[in-house]
Parts: sequence; C-alpha cells; structure tokens
Amino acid sequence: MNDIPDHPVYSKNVLEFITVAYDYSVTLKKKEKFKKNELIHYLRKVLPLLYVKADLIPDTEVRNPDANERFVTEEEWEALFNQLRNLFGADDEFWLTDPSGNESEMVKGSMAEHLTDIWQDLQDFLVLYQKNSIMAKENAVFEVKRLFNESWGIRLVNALKQLHFLGMKPVIDTDHEMPDFF
Repeated sequence: MNDIPDHPVYSKNVLEFITVAYDYSVTLKKKEKFKKNELIHYLRKVLPLLYVKADLIPDTEVRNPDANERFVTEEEWEALFNQLRNLFGADDEFWLTDPSGNESEMVKGSMAEHLTDIWQDLQDFLVLYQKNSIMAKENAVFEVKRLFNESWGIRLVNALKQLHFLGMKPVIDTDHEMPDFF
C-alpha cells in the first residue's frame, strides 16, 4: 500500500488534468446558461489547456484491462450534441482536411460533434477514475491518454481552429477593414 502515493495515476500531471477535464465536463453540461459567444470565449481558453494537460499525462501500465469501463450513454451523448448544435446554429459546421490523411481533400466537421466526443471521453475518464480501485484509475489514465493520442486530441485541435475564427467574428463583423491577423 505504501507505493500507491508514488503511483503514476496520482502524479501532479494527472491531478491537474483531472481539474481541467472536470471543469470542461461540468461547463458543457450547463451550457444552456451561456450565450454562444460566452461559450466560445470559454472554449478558446480551456481547450489549449486541456490539450497541454492531456499531453503531459504519464504513460501508465494497466495490470487489469477488465477494469476498464465506459459510462456515457448514447442518449446522454445525443442530448449534449443536439444542444450544442442548436447553440452553434449556422456556425456548427466547418471545413477541415480529410482526417484519413488526404490533405488535398476537405470534409465537413461539426463543432457539436467534436466537443461532444471530447466530453464523452473526459466524462468516462472522470467517472472511472473516481472508483476506489487502483486498477480502475490505471485504466482511466491509460484510456484517456490513448484516446487523446488516437482521436480527441486532433478533434480538439480542429475545433479550436474553428473557435479561433468564431471568436474573431465580432471583430471582423464590426471592422470595415480586414484585421491584421489575416
């Protein structure tokens, strides 16, 4: 039992990631309290932090892969997705390079889908990490890092790029000249 405090799942980087992941998860669940521009402002700040904190999560060995679980239901995912899609309205869809690697092709992305997919992986991580088992925590840390590397990290980057432009939209709409950043 004495080796548990030194275990990677209790590292400073994991605990800091938990803090940011929790804030993102809770904020998206109460998004109806925000106007679209307020949510965009929040997301432009939290997503880069979330990316950095996820990238710093240490590699973790999993002793019992059977302790891994998923918790977010399809209904929960769809409810959040639909609420975000309605909130973003016409700004929900955006173009991005083909994720299969063909950089010359563009595909449509959905802000709501990207943000909800990120939320799902973080929510599953947070619930699994809260279990009173070192094996559950190992699986939670391992899985969120794996999913960051394989899927939600790039989705975060794609969403952030679009959010950057959406955050600048009021500036562009009120200026008669093109701003310097173009």
